[in-house]
Amino acid sequence: MILTSFQIISRVMGYPWPGYLELSELSISIFAFLGVAYAQRVDSHIRMELIVGNLKGRLKWFVEVFATFFGFLIILILIKYSFLFALDSYKIGDTTYDYLYPTWPAKALVPIGFSIWALRLLLELIGYVRMLFLPNSEPFAIPVTKSPEELANEEIKVIRE
Repeated sequence: MILTSFQIISRVMGYPWPGYLELSELSISIFAFLGVAYAQRVDSHIRMELIVGNLKGRLKWFVEVFATFFGFLIILILIKYSFLFALDSYKIGDTTYDYLYPTWPAKALVPIGFSIWALRLLLELIGYVRMLFLPNSEPFAIPVTKSPEELANEEIKVIRE
């Protein structure tokens, strides 16, 4: 948004910014990969609640442990290969086509974002394992899914305050 605003102002003043489009394309990785761990934390990612939402007790926590562990392994693989991809981009001096901006900084953000996500998944995995062995304890470090009624009641409280 800052780049777009700057581009509009510079065009109005008669000095368009060359290479704006390439910089905006490179900046997409900042928003796409660095925010995914936060989405995991607040449970705003896509989930299959049809099955897990109907489970209770230890079975629910076992399914959560399995799914989180599987996701953690996938993210570890993605970290490795995205790091190698960014490193290769740095070594060969990969640049954009028109204005020769280096692409490795944007590519390096991908394994960084995945690493933050992996830490978040590890934290959730510990929380789910804890709930598997202590199912009556208070949930810690895991997203708690709320029913539509609970969400509506929270909204009502906010409006009344």
